[in-house]
Amino acid sequence: MENSALEKLKYPIGKFIAPENYSTAYLSERIAEIESFPERLKKEVFQLTPKQLETPYREDGWTIRQVIHHCADSHMNCFIRIKWALTENKPVIKFYHEDLWAELHDNLTMPIEPTLSFLEGLHFRLAYLMKSFSESDLNRSFIHPENNKEYQLKEIIGTYAWHGNHHLAHITELKNRKGW
Repeated sequence: MENSALEKLKYPIGKFIAPENYSTAYLSERIAEIESFPERLKKEVFQLTPKQLETPYREDGWTIRQVIHHCADSHMNCFIRIKWALTENKPVIKFYHEDLWAELHDNLTMPIEPTLSFLEGLHFRLAYLMKSFSESDLNRSFIHPENNKEYQLKEIIGTYAWHGNHHLAHITELKNRKGW
C-alpha cells in the first residue's frame, strides 16, 4: 500500500495539531466533543454484526471491537491521569502498553455493549470535571515517562477530543469503504 494511503487509513482526520492558543471557545468545543463521543460512537456501532465488529479498520489494524474497547482503556487512563495532575505536583504517570491491552481476552472477545455503557459514564465524568477547571487547573500537568514530556491539562482536553474523533473516523471510514 502506498505510504500516503496507509497514512490516511491510520490517521483519517490527520494527526493531532495543538492550537497556538487554548481559548475558552476551543476548550468548550473540545469538551463538548468529549461529552458527545459515547453517543456518536454508539450510533455508528450499535447495529453492526459480530462479523463486522471483527473487521480490522485497516490491514494489520485493530478490529472495530478492539477500537471500541481501546477507547475505554485509553480514556479511563486519561481520567486517572487528570485526577493525579489535579492532586499531585507534576506526577509522573504510569505508562501502559495499549497494543498489549488491545490483545487481551476482553478486548478481543467481549461484547461492546458494556463498554459503550462504561464510556457513557466515563465521558460524563470527564466532561463534568473538565468544565469545572479553573485557569490554574488547566495549567496543571503530568509527566509522561515514555518521552519525559510534561502535558498540561488544557492539552489533554484537545488531545482526547481528537483521540475519540480519530477512532470514530476509523470506524466510519471503514463503514463507508464497505458500504455498511
